[in-house]
Amino acid sequence: MTHITPQEFVRKWRAATVTERAGSQSHFNDLCELLGVDPPLKADPHGERFAFEKGATKATGGQGFADVWKRDCFGWEYKGKHANLNKAYEQLLKYQGNLGNPPLLIVSDIETIIIHKHFTGYADDPVTLTLDDLLRPDKLDLLRSAFTEPAALKPNVTTEHVTRQAAEKFGAIAERMGKYGHEPQAVAHFLIRVLFCLFAEDVGILPNQLFSRLLSQPGQNAARLQQQLRQLFAAMAEGGYFGEHVIKHVDGGLFNDDAALLLDSDSVAALAQISRQNWGAIEPAILGTLFERGLDPAKRSQQGAHYTSRDDILLVVEPVLMAPLRRTWAEVRAEGDKLAAQLAEIDARAEADKSAAGLAKRRAARTKARNKLTELLGDFRQKLAAVQVLDPACGSGNFLYVSLRLLLDLEKEVIEYDAATGGSWSNLMVGPRQLHGIEINPYAQELAQATIWIGYIQWWRENGFGLPAEPILQPLEAIVRMDAILAYDAAGKPVEPEWPAADVIVGNPPFLGDKKMRGELGDKYVEDLRRLYAGRVPGGADLVTYWFEKARAMIEARKVKRAGLLATQGIRGGANRKVLDRIKASGDIFLAWSDRNWVLNGAVVHISIVAFDDGSEEAKELNHVLVQGINANLTALADLTQARILGENAGLAFIGTQKGGPFDISQEAAAQMLLAIGNPNGRTNREVVRPWINGLDVTRRLRNMWVVDFNELSESEASAFEAPFEYVRVHVKAGRETSASETSTTQRWWLHQRPRPEMRQALNGLTRYIATARVAKHRIFIWSSVDVLPDSQVVVIARQDDYSLGVLHSRVHELWALSTGTQLRDAESGFRYSQTMTFQTYPFPWPPGREPADDPRVLAIAEAARELVAKRDAWLNPEGAS
Repeated sequence: MTHITPQEFVRKWRAATVTERAGSQSHFNDLCELLGVDPPLKADPHGERFAFEKGATKATGGQGFADVWKRDCFGWEYKGKHANLNKAYEQLLKYQGNLGNPPLLIVSDIETIIIHKHFTGYADDPVTLTLDDLLRPDKLDLLRSAFTEPAALKPNVTTEHVTRQAAEKFGAIAERMGKYGHEPQAVAHFLIRVLFCLFAEDVGILPNQLFSRLLSQPGQNAARLQQQLRQLFAAMAEGGYFGEHVIKHVDGGLFNDDAALLLDSDSVAALAQISRQNWGAIEPAILGTLFERGLDPAKRSQQGAHYTSRDDILLVVEPVLMAPLRRTWAEVRAEGDKLAAQLAEIDARAEADKSAAGLAKRRAARTKARNKLTELLGDFRQKLAAVQVLDPACGSGNFLYVSLRLLLDLEKEVIEYDAATGGSWSNLMVGPRQLHGIEINPYAQELAQATIWIGYIQWWRENGFGLPAEPILQPLEAIVRMDAILAYDAAGKPVEPEWPAADVIVGNPPFLGDKKMRGELGDKYVEDLRRLYAGRVPGGADLVTYWFEKARAMIEARKVKRAGLLATQGIRGGANRKVLDRIKASGDIFLAWSDRNWVLNGAVVHISIVAFDDGSEEAKELNHVLVQGINANLTALADLTQARILGENAGLAFIGTQKGGPFDISQEAAAQMLLAIGNPNGRTNREVVRPWINGLDVTRRLRNMWVVDFNELSESEASAFEAPFEYVRVHVKAGRETSASETSTTQRWWLHQRPRPEMRQALNGLTRYIATARVAKHRIFIWSSVDVLPDSQVVVIARQDDYSLGVLHSRVHELWALSTGTQLRDAESGFRYSQTMTFQTYPFPWPPGREPADDPRVLAIAEAARELVAKRDAWLNPEGAS
């Protein structure tokens, strides 16, 4: 029961003049009495959950004590009246890891209590309570929650929310500045400077609220603000004065001159408004992506879209970069434990032998053991500081930032371990200089540098290291702007760009399908690229595969140890899989996610993650499960990528004709052509106007579509079929003659681009054939008359017996098709059936055409196939349906 009233508490401690040491525990006990909670000694006499003077290792070395600690609630640090509570907060930050990372860090100078909130993913929203506040019941309830229910103090605003709002506001300002004629790259550079200034004043690089006051001072106008910003930027470039304020040396290339653009009054007002946000809490893992969308006019439409989160990035960075380092650290720590035990034993013997000789002997032994431990841990820290990380498609730096933070976290763990065993270090060795990036987009390249530095400075502050030494920023010259896969020498000849050597490669290269490359990149670029990588990357492979091949080659050349890259999940099959075959041939895949949600340009897509090396990594993990090995198609079962084409299946499966233009026509148009008479050759149009199916007709009902098909007739022969030829001349010719297709098909504009004569030859003499859609969610095979011409989205099997249809519709063949085909964006979108890797490798019970006709198993399969077709037709076409 509470015995002290709020008035008594406030009166007592307002008058108190005791020192921190003399008054802190008494103040805290009174506070517990005021709040109606048990003090530490009563609540936990053994100090296991709630204690005064909780021992903790400082992040910067040495042993310290948190004045009060309550497990899973808070660490509490006292200072004397009117002391600098920021220093107390920094002290707690150094202890927080060894205090179990409590959600609240509380500092007090007797008269004031400040509660800092450290909930993962949320911005710190400090609460300040004065003595007078403790007279209010609602404030007492708030403070009581710190003891009993700290989650009630979780901030309402997440770091994601702060970052997204900031990016949206900046995007609107960038768009407005663009309308006033400012060049986009200059706008981006200027606004990144503004962004850093807002961050800098909230973390102590700039004097408190200096930049915000510039934006909101009474009577502020655009011209005067531009002049003031120029003066401030000049001071930040080299360090100096801005009015009466001392400005730290920032530079780093971001502030290499005093250039400042003129803002309109609306933009000044918008900046003044958003300057009130907690800019120290922005989330670097998403900062770059969101700001790039806001600053780059080409990406502004994606502003409200999703982004790749830190957790997603960890799926790549943690196993590729950190797993080997953590294994080494475990070995180092085990050795360190032995040396620490020796030190403890030496200290324990001190009580047994206090002689001068014994003292000298112990001192020598202790020095030797301590030096070994210092050297052991120092060598590992140097190893961490020497690690080089390359992202060859770094975008706005998200993968690099996350990599840096993980390296810093591990170095801090080493520092804490060393301090706990009697050592001390104060300077970090890991830093941004270990990061290398390649990026072609100028907006992204500059944002990558800002993202990395903001994240680095945040980490220092969050972990009690204060601020880096001046200059605060240093140029990140290893983040270069260039094309990562294609360059040209002085003579204009295509050459492979040189990537910097590194320990690991991580990243998210651009996803661009083979069919879209010409439209996005241009014919010349695509042709130069494919010639340059001929023999290494198949001509029909997606753009992302070129990053895989270059990373593989660097591992083979021992310029890189490990790589982890993203691709569309289509990398598991077709031409794309050839790059994984090469990876398996020169090294191995040690980790993969075969199909996972990801975000691309604001849309959720399905991707594969592939991590590979030279074959050194023994542990293999697929979809978060340990496996014996990972195949090139990203499976761990029987390696069907090794299945060979069977000679007995050759000449039976084909892709239908590829039209290369609008040759397909409706039933009504076909009827008119079929009724036409009087062709110069005396023949009917029925020879060249045929029923036509594509994948939709296989998986749904027939749509009664038709197509003009001149097979391989010459132009003069085709023109004798007047109406069909005129239709093709009007609707197809212009498009074909201006297409990027090869010359032979553009010149023969009246013919299908791929008329498939080999398929027609195989169907000669048959009355029907088996058809299946090349892409389908469910694998369905149907009968089609040989009079019906199949489209390129149909796979044709030149068999007309029921037994073959039954075998293809079996569960065994369905599983084979799923395993040897390739999935599209996701399972819902379907799988691709390959006429080569699926059909021609499938081991039929008997070779096609050689099955014994009187075998009861053959007869049973054939009968089951006929029954399936009959039931399916009856369901699709019920009696009486129109």
